[in-house]
Amino acid sequence: MNVYDELESRGMIAQTTNAERIRELLGGKPVTFYIGFDPTADSLHVGHFVQLMVMAHMQRAGHRPIALLGGGTAMIGDPTGKSDMRKMMTSETISYHAECFSKQMSKFIDFTDGKALMVNNADWLLNLNYVEFLREIGVHFSVNRMLTAECFKSRMETGLSFLEFNYMLMQSYDFYYLNNRYDCIMQLGGDDQWSNIIGGVELCRRKAGKEVYGMTFALLTTSEGKKMGKTERGAVWLDPNKTTPYEFFQYWRNIDDADVIKCLKLLTFLPLDEINEMAKAEGSEINAVKERLAYEITLLVHGKEQSDKALSAARAVFGAGKTSDNMPTTELSDLDFTDGCISVIDLLVKTALAPSRAEARRLIKQGGVTVDDKKVEDITDSLTLASFDKGFVLVRKGKKTYNKVIKK
Repeated sequence: MNVYDELESRGMIAQTTNAERIRELLGGKPVTFYIGFDPTADSLHVGHFVQLMVMAHMQRAGHRPIALLGGGTAMIGDPTGKSDMRKMMTSETISYHAECFSKQMSKFIDFTDGKALMVNNADWLLNLNYVEFLREIGVHFSVNRMLTAECFKSRMETGLSFLEFNYMLMQSYDFYYLNNRYDCIMQLGGDDQWSNIIGGVELCRRKAGKEVYGMTFALLTTSEGKKMGKTERGAVWLDPNKTTPYEFFQYWRNIDDADVIKCLKLLTFLPLDEINEMAKAEGSEINAVKERLAYEITLLVHGKEQSDKALSAARAVFGAGKTSDNMPTTELSDLDFTDGCISVIDLLVKTALAPSRAEARRLIKQGGVTVDDKKVEDITDSLTLASFDKGFVLVRKGKKTYNKVIKK
């Protein structure tokens, strides 16, 4: 199967600059393409996952990925989808983040023997002469047209800095540079990058007279249109030190039933025929499908050992109310107790089962909190040191979210 058809069948493709020509190219000789990742944190997160899967699908089909680390563009910050300007980072912080990204990407993409490239746009952007850049690159961009781009329109009321206004030029220049240096003819990215990708396609055509192509992919959203990958603890990270393999597994195990099949198509390599069979599941059968989804994604990110442990822990907790060494755990010290007690509200905040005391009170009032299988009825309830005589208590929010609390 042409990889274009594979991506389209999985619901990945959102927009293309020339669908017919792109499909033709991807069905022929190897094509070099790139996807950019601005290293704004020290780990990739679930929001990057679709891009990583696309790169892997493309490489498996014989094409050559370039993973572009935005060491230069991260110095400016992409205004896309942001309500205000990103916090400025030092070059040292950006370099460290880029190194973290590099290690994580190697789990998905084979960079050996030139099968894929990893480059950093700091290598060419940071040494640009600004006046020369404006004369050579800026002349090809219309301010009026740039202001119609969604990434800029959404910021006009709240304020768009001139610094951020340069971002589209920088990203477009990346495409121009990679096309000249590596014969890269396609830029891929999330659908929120459409305006920036179009800028690069146009620059290559106007400045070099070359035909290049752009393709965007569906953002990872729920059936209600909300971005996936957020929990009360924050983003769902690929780094096991930021989101444990068990928490990662549980995130996917607990997604809405309506999102399971879409995620299987977007985020696993399971054959479409097998996924379509799973789509027939009804009622309680969907739980087995959600478990398979969680296992397959955790396997890709954290490996077999960790995915097996997460599966075992989840089954122990869901199946018999037992605890497991692999489930989220919080340790309390004497400093967490006042007069030998800790309130359930404080406990919920401490374990991050609630982001605030107000939310903790709301959960208790709605009957959504249990401690050792006993529902908490009163917002003033507390646990004493004696509550930890067996070594721990098991706190549950709702039906699916557990935390084992240990007293040191």
